[in-house]
Amino acid sequence: MKKGKKIIIGILAVLLTLASAFWVYTLDYYHADHSALEATSIESGVTISQLNGALVYDPGHADTALVFYPGGKVEYSAYQPLMIQIAQQGILCILPEMPFNLAVFDIGAADAFMAKHRSISHWYVGGHSLGGSMAASYAAGHATQVDGLVLLAAYSTADLASSGLRVLSIYGDRDGVLNQTSYQKYRKNLPEDLVEIIVAGGNHAGFGNYGPQQGDGNATMTSEQQQQKTAEAVAEFFAKSTR
Repeated sequence: MKKGKKIIIGILAVLLTLASAFWVYTLDYYHADHSALEATSIESGVTISQLNGALVYDPGHADTALVFYPGGKVEYSAYQPLMIQIAQQGILCILPEMPFNLAVFDIGAADAFMAKHRSISHWYVGGHSLGGSMAASYAAGHATQVDGLVLLAAYSTADLASSGLRVLSIYGDRDGVLNQTSYQKYRKNLPEDLVEIIVAGGNHAGFGNYGPQQGDGNATMTSEQQQQKTAEAVAEFFAKSTR
């Protein structure tokens, strides 16, 4: 009996240590900066609301929507300026808050929003960094429900080569965080008609508003400029994909 108790106590101690380590790990994340929080108070022509733990950016009368998965350990509201700029292109944008700021814990987040917006004819999923990879995993399992995928400084470990999905990949040429070895390795998982855009002067953190990211390169453009180029590229890609 004593030996059994020691084993149980040992297992509980290990679990407690793991739980504590995970808690500490998730508490250390990138917070949305002031400009991201202030973006909602600036007149943009976009209606911003909340739905099922997500922020929704509605330009009005949109028939195309993007569900966007935030980057790993980045506060979801840091992507508000980017979502507003994309919504200003006539695209409904949905930005879900992820458990522990990690999209890996809610890969199926898009399901609930697709069910709520019956007026949308064309659905896309996408995301930044880890969020993009998780969006790719979602797209792989829902190829008949979504039209395509948007990867921002991200790659797909899921095989989408013959999925019939349209894929847009964007990253900055000064990105010091995106693993280029993995990016090139997994490029074979994407369709042959992949649209790839390399933003001159852009870096990894420039897609959001959460300050400098450890290991990133120095951008030669502002985050606003990088996001504007991204929004325009996304709108053009969607327009060509849904004709």
